[in-house]
Amino acid sequence: MPQIFSPGTNTLFRIVLVLSPFLLVGALFGLYRFNYSPWQTQVGVPVDQPVPFSHQHHVAGLGIDCRYCHASVEKSAFAGMPSSATCMTCHSQIWTQAPILATVRESLATDLPIRWTRVHQLADYVYFDHSVHIQKGIGCVSCHGPVDQMPITWKANTLQMGWCLECHRHPERALRPPSEVFNLNWIPASDQSRESLTLAKQAGVKPTQEITDCTTCHR
Repeated sequence: MPQIFSPGTNTLFRIVLVLSPFLLVGALFGLYRFNYSPWQTQVGVPVDQPVPFSHQHHVAGLGIDCRYCHASVEKSAFAGMPSSATCMTCHSQIWTQAPILATVRESLATDLPIRWTRVHQLADYVYFDHSVHIQKGIGCVSCHGPVDQMPITWKANTLQMGWCLECHRHPERALRPPSEVFNLNWIPASDQSRESLTLAKQAGVKPTQEITDCTTCHR
């Protein structure tokens, strides 16, 4: 009876056995890297909007406070988006006929809100409350990055669970005085580690074990 497999098959089989663990590890590493790549996280990727709003111009250039547009950030889970009427408070006086603002004028005239594209989108099973973080002394820039330098808004951090947990395990690293929460250019003092412990106590930051519990964010 003739042989089904050639003599070289044994060698090929041995090579496959030797390489299989490396291929498996390589595949897992590739998936891991992909999960943290901009393709997956969208970090650093500008998001197209119906109106090309520039935080760089409005915040850094004009000095507009975050709360002027995101009015509910201190008292609600959702930071809030500005209504067209808020935009037109200024633009009824300046750039009144600018083509770039046609969508805003139309929104005000028809009383239909602008459908902005979300930049920071958490999963439905994740609970996040802006007001709690603001009250504890977490600055806007800690999560949203230097928005005052963004001509078009993009995501600065992954907002994945591991990233959030890293902050919840060491909240003192992100704490700042209440007066500096909305200051995007605030620089920590040289003795910030000591100051943070005081800020954590004053803000009533809960123990690490409690704020890293699953039920804190998954309800």
